[in-house]
Amino acid sequence: MKILLAEDDPETAQFVTQGLADAGHHVVVAADGSEALTGATSGTWDVLIIDRVLPKLDGLSLVQSLRSGGHQYPVIFLTTLGGIDDRVSGLNAGGDDYLVKPFALAELNARVNALGRRPQRIQQETILKVADLEIDLISRAVRRATRAIDLMQQEFRLLEYLMRHAGQVVTRTMLLEKVWDLHFDPGTNIVENHVSRLRSKLDDGSGTQLISTVRGCGYKFNVPG
Repeated sequence: MKILLAEDDPETAQFVTQGLADAGHHVVVAADGSEALTGATSGTWDVLIIDRVLPKLDGLSLVQSLRSGGHQYPVIFLTTLGGIDDRVSGLNAGGDDYLVKPFALAELNARVNALGRRPQRIQQETILKVADLEIDLISRAVRRATRAIDLMQQEFRLLEYLMRHAGQVVTRTMLLEKVWDLHFDPGTNIVENHVSRLRSKLDDGSGTQLISTVRGCGYKFNVPG
């Protein structure tokens, strides 16, 4: 199997790499969370092994970023943080397994093999659904309940980003960077205008407003309940 190992301790990285290589696996090491995120999103992997405590980007944030971006690779947390709360937070962040240091290579190999035998989850979602709104990432079809909604390309990108961060406040700057790929303020109402048009299309004939404005902060895609 092809494995991405996110581990900043050189001795541990060498120990794990050699042990997994001896078992027939191919291991690529990332020495910090940022490097691991880049590697995970630009390659194809069978299993990710991630330390909780990493420079630049911690393991929990790394996995949460991957999950929110639709990447569903099996994840094993490999860490010294072995408390019950630590384990729960790791699994809640999107981890599939949790192994505490120090550990036996035989156990790590067994866990890697077990995850590798699981039916593969789709690496990229094709459908996003929040409340009664559903979007197809392949066909770009949008439907709220039984009503089809026609969106322009940038409106669709905006909606996808908001849905992937449903329940969270996203700022204007975040939208400019992630939806428009603008890393400066263009000095226009481009975000406000697109949000307004998108909101009108989504809520037309429907009772519940899906996108709300959080005054002074940004926008939030509302999650029922």
